Amino acid sequence: MTLIPLTRCQFLMPFAEIHSEIGGPTASLLAKFQLPTSLEEKADHYVPLLSAVRFATAAQQTQGLSELAFRAAQLLSFEHLSEEMRTRIRHSPTLLAALQHMCKWAPIEDTNLRLWLEPRDKNVKICSRLIGTKGISHLEMSQWLQNIFVMHIVRQFVGANWTPKVIAFEANYTPSIEVQSHWPNTRFMSGQRASWIEVPLQFLSHPNPMDVVPSNLPETERQPFGNDVVSVLKLTLPSYLDEGGPALAQAAEMVGVSVRSLQRKLSLAGLTYSRLLEQVRFHNAIKLLSDTENKIIDVAFASGYADPAHFTRAFRRISGLTPREFRDGRRSELNDLDGSRRAID
Repeated sequence: MTLIPLTRCQFLMPFAEIHSEIGGPTASLLAKFQLPTSLEEKADHYVPLLSAVRFATAAQQTQGLSELAFRAAQLLSFEHLSEEMRTRIRHSPTLLAALQHMCKWAPIEDTNLRLWLEPRDKNVKICSRLIGTKGISHLEMSQWLQNIFVMHIVRQFVGANWTPKVIAFEANYTPSIEVQSHWPNTRFMSGQRASWIEVPLQFLSHPNPMDVVPSNLPETERQPFGNDVVSVLKLTLPSYLDEGGPALAQAAEMVGVSVRSLQRKLSLAGLTYSRLLEQVRFHNAIKLLSDTENKIIDVAFASGYADPAHFTRAFRRISGLTPREFRDGRRSELNDLDGSRRAID
């Protein structure tokens, strides 16, 4: 049995929007390729991927458009990802954990989309491929979106203005001069065995800024980062770490839900209670590693680990670094920042 690749209507909508803006007969063109003519209320519904690609290709050719896929990708943001994907990313403690979730749950966005990480020297390639579409023309229509949505996930951790040094496409496609001028510091590659963007390896340990309340802000300016049950527990559990952390039943009672309800809410965020507790311990640890000169063994105890070796293994699993490597890297970043400020002064 051949599986038909599907994509969310959300990713078809920007192509249709651009086509309509220039006066194209969008409804009739969608109908020609057996696609729904009304997309606005169907963002999370699925349509055949190849029909969507054929629509986009026809829209570009019949209207004399250039770089339609790039233009459509520019209309997308992190919020266009599925709610399931956004929830898992927002509750990931580091970029590494977020990318691992992204790889696991990519089929939510396109049912035949596969993503994986390939470390290379001081960088990591975040690769994507549409399984079963080899040899099909104009797949850059989809591959632009694949690379852009990965980029938006990285930006959640390293900043909204970050751009990759390399963007690669599986398709034999070379971006126009117009597109390349929009990304002056990015090198484009085509005809690769997968589409990918390149990210510095050190980025993987970046903590989730939504989970970190800057310690130098006045108490009146420190706002919780969410009011859902998972976020409330992330704010509450650090108070109990030195006692080992509350049991699942106690945590459920603290936030006023049943154990089963708490487990369901955690599952929606891609978590178990033990994994949530580990994330809270991790964020407590990075705060102590970043802001103090405490010994690493003391950081382990303060974060609820009775065994420093267990602390090191857990920390590395989440960040890709040992606690000492993380602290050394953070000191190096601060020294570089201080040097830059002195140069400006």
